Amino acid sequence: MSDDKQVGDSSGRGGRLMGWVFRNLAGPSQVQGAVQGGSRHAREAWKQDLERRKQWSREQRERKRAEREAQRPGH
Repeated sequence: MSDDKQVGDSSGRGGRLMGWVFRNLAGPSQVQGAVQGGSRHAREAWKQDLERRKQWSREQRERKRAEREAQRPGH
């Protein structure tokens, strides 16, 4: 048998203390204004980073497609 003790109540919610911790400290994430918030510079940097990531993905897809074309028989 294990010596582990049950944490929280039998409902699986963690009890009053864990409920308070979740509501007041951990809480659900807030996403309202996540991209719109912050400075103009931060928003522009985020947009540029996103565009670089998309460009890299496009380049990788193109590279893989070119490799497949080169490996096809008869080319």
